[in-house]
Amino acid sequence: MHVGSTSPRLEGTKLANQIISATINGEPMEFLADTRDSLLEALRERIGLTGTKEGCNDGNCGACSVLMDGRLVNSCLVMAAEADGADVTTVEGLASEDGLIPLQQTFLEEAALQCGICTPGFLVASKALLDANPNPTEFEARYWLAGNLCRCTGYDKIIRAVLKAAEA
Repeated sequence: MHVGSTSPRLEGTKLANQIISATINGEPMEFLADTRDSLLEALRERIGLTGTKEGCNDGNCGACSVLMDGRLVNSCLVMAAEADGADVTTVEGLASEDGLIPLQQTFLEEAALQCGICTPGFLVASKALLDANPNPTEFEARYWLAGNLCRCTGYDKIIRAVLKAAEA
């Protein structure tokens, strides 16, 4: 059981906490979340999973992408309470016991990252793509990942990495 503390942004205010029971990265857990917490805030501030990044905090950049019950969502737009009973996978949950999954490995091999803010969201979104379509075309990959923004790499290396992972 993991129980978070009060967020510094809410100090001095009366909180309405609730216990959330969810499976996070394959591990059942319970945590306290304020009823106003987004899933992004709960993951980062309550549970300590900081791989999921906050970019825009309004659903436009995809940096906070996670899988919730197998569906790709922007965790900044989902309330933590909505995750009660859900199965959530973050970027930390992608690696296997043997190490990196092929998708993560191809991101490294193709240098499909620079500053790293967008990378977790791209990895999770790319995983969702490959789960839905194991052999996407370049057009399909670009279309699927259009909700993830990057200001550093451009997109060619990311798309190459996804397509290379599809071949693996």
